[in-house]
Amino acid sequence: MKKLLITFSLAGLVPFALGQTIDPYYAGNYSYTDLGSITGVLPNYGGLTLLAGDSNTLLIGGQANSAGGALYSVGVTRDSNGHINGFSGGASVWGSAPYNDGGLTYGPGGDLFASQWPVNALGIYKPGSTSPDKTIDLNALGVAGSHSAIYFGPAGRTFAGRMKLSSWSGGQFYDATYAPDGLGTFDITSVTQTATLGGGPEGFVYVPLGSALFGSSMLVSEYSAGTVSTYDVDVNGDPIVSSRKVFMNGLSGAEGAFIDPQTGDFLFSTFGGGSRVIVVQGFAPVPEPASMAALGIGIFTLLRRRKK
Repeated sequence: MKKLLITFSLAGLVPFALGQTIDPYYAGNYSYTDLGSITGVLPNYGGLTLLAGDSNTLLIGGQANSAGGALYSVGVTRDSNGHINGFSGGASVWGSAPYNDGGLTYGPGGDLFASQWPVNALGIYKPGSTSPDKTIDLNALGVAGSHSAIYFGPAGRTFAGRMKLSSWSGGQFYDATYAPDGLGTFDITSVTQTATLGGGPEGFVYVPLGSALFGSSMLVSEYSAGTVSTYDVDVNGDPIVSSRKVFMNGLSGAEGAFIDPQTGDFLFSTFGGGSRVIVVQGFAPVPEPASMAALGIGIFTLLRRRKK
């Protein structure tokens, strides 16, 4: 498997966890806390998000990139300002997630979308499901092997609701169109490559508007480079390759990516490096509607009306 080979190749060269730091350009406005590993989640970690409707339960992929991969649920603790600062107890298996990778996010209609590597596929869970109700073969749509992450444009942006996909390790970045399939899930109707990113991109998110030193931007967990980088994005939500800056470095296997809708904090997981969760504070709070799940209900309704 891709990442196990890279992790093993580094075994004699780096310590158990690298000395991650926020780049000096950003360090005056942002700080991070390494929350460590989650008891009960089997390594290596995949993507992460909060469970729909529950701001105190984290979903995270474990046994990533394997046929036996799973999603785990674990309670989170928050400080007096609402920032996630730890885990409450151990995790339990929430559901199956074969080949889970860096992308795990809610989308239209409240469906959960999970990237699958190395099979180049996308799993979709209907609300209430704990195993994929549909798996889309992305090879047939021209996505380079293999798909690694997915995210949707946040509410309030010119690209709200647009589906974005990426591949590891080639760095291909895509804009995709989609439509309801009449079964509670979705079909992807077209895929267009819009950029090629370096660093081996995995999970990515859009930076909350109003965050210091950022405009309309995205954060990308770069597994191969051991960094989190930032890009300016255009009106379609696609990264402007020449704008890349390193936000955080010294990482081992940056993997998932998530914005906490309660605080605007950026959380990411690692595949390797001890399989850890790191939270970065300093970003602007996310305006309402806070999540793609909330936005997606409206988009889903609109798409259904158009089909009638």
